[in-house]
Amino acid sequence: MNIDPRKPEPVDEQEWQVQERALRAERSGAIAGDDPLLERYRQVARALRRPLPAAPPADFARSVALRAAMHASPDTRLEQQLLHVLSALLALSAVAAMALYGSQWLHAFAALLPSMAAGSASAGLAFNWTLALAACLGLSWSLERLRRHPR
Repeated sequence: MNIDPRKPEPVDEQEWQVQERALRAERSGAIAGDDPLLERYRQVARALRRPLPAAPPADFARSVALRAAMHASPDTRLEQQLLHVLSALLALSAVAAMALYGSQWLHAFAALLPSMAAGSASAGLAFNWTLALAACLGLSWSLERLRRHPR
């Protein structure tokens, strides 16, 4: 909060007086009046006079867990259905691409790879990139195993 403690907030004098009257009325045991604001402040004063319970209720943990479960599990059925539809569309487009370009894609992909002739510089570069990819995959796999099975 950006409140300067040296500059107190202005106090509503009328509300302050209602709070003080409610406190005095509750202490003296006066009969309830017809002012709803006064009665609300009397309820606050009454609650503040009661001692706090020494321990939480017996079903406290269960009720907190139920509240957390209600807020933690949103309904994701729509998202799941959309994910299935999008996955089916992706698979369908892959099948269509294979049907249209089936014979051409393998030759085009092979042309992108460097030649593996012995002694060529591009073969050594391809080998280095293959080692880098294998190292990244191995490191990712091992870190995931460590994360799932801490010792």
